[in-house]
Amino acid sequence: MTAPDPWAALRRHTAARIALGRAGASQPTAAWLRFSLDHALARDAVHAALDGAALAAALAAHDLPGTAIESAAPDRATYLRRPDLGRRLSARSAALLAALAPAGAGCTLVVVADGLSAAAAQAHALPLLLELRPRLAAQGLALGPVLVATQARVALGDEAAAALHAQAVLVLIGERPGLSSPDSLGAYLTWAPQPGCTDARRNCVSNIRPAGQPCAEAARRLAWLLGAARRLGTSGVALKDESEAAALPGGPEAAALQPGGPCGTIGP
Repeated sequence: MTAPDPWAALRRHTAARIALGRAGASQPTAAWLRFSLDHALARDAVHAALDGAALAAALAAHDLPGTAIESAAPDRATYLRRPDLGRRLSARSAALLAALAPAGAGCTLVVVADGLSAAAAQAHALPLLLELRPRLAAQGLALGPVLVATQARVALGDEAAAALHAQAVLVLIGERPGLSSPDSLGAYLTWAPQPGCTDARRNCVSNIRPAGQPCAEAARRLAWLLGAARRLGTSGVALKDESEAAALPGGPEAAALQPGGPCGTIGP
């Protein structure tokens, strides 16, 4: 008869690998198989392709039409070896955005990017935007153009935002998979973005997924950060996330935005 595992109740509360036990000098077979599966899921997430057409159709169905762009990395293998190419627009995308520049002037550009987990962008970007849109509307701010970017790194948003003369850029990107989180989405906010911005200019809300930070909570934080960024005229290390204090009963209210000008949208 197998003795009950005293750690089983605790494992229900965490995806961490705790009290795996051993079989001689090795891990038990069940623990090794679970590790192998999680490792395979993480590898698949890095190499999987974003279904840009399906994502653009889903965005358009919710009145969030998107435009497809790509980085200067010509394929996934190059993208993984050359992070610098993932931070730059392809010649085609640069020309496209130059022609569409009036649609993004003065707005908050949204870039949905595959990053290192296309599955995260595919699954969580739209639910996050649907949670974020009414929160921004309550502050008098609308989401601007939405770009669907492939083979992209975070800094690609800076070049895209500069081309469209956007006031801010929000990059929703698949994060590097962990062994228990192959579908984690990160959201990077940069105020007054320009090519060459460092990460010190950005605010990040990470681990957005059902098993991590829910979309509703991430949207609340992002709306607060965007409001504060507009009020202060900056982001990154100069902008501290005080959204928790703002949400407490009797706490300071979130930074208010002045109503913005009309924001255009880019067609598919």
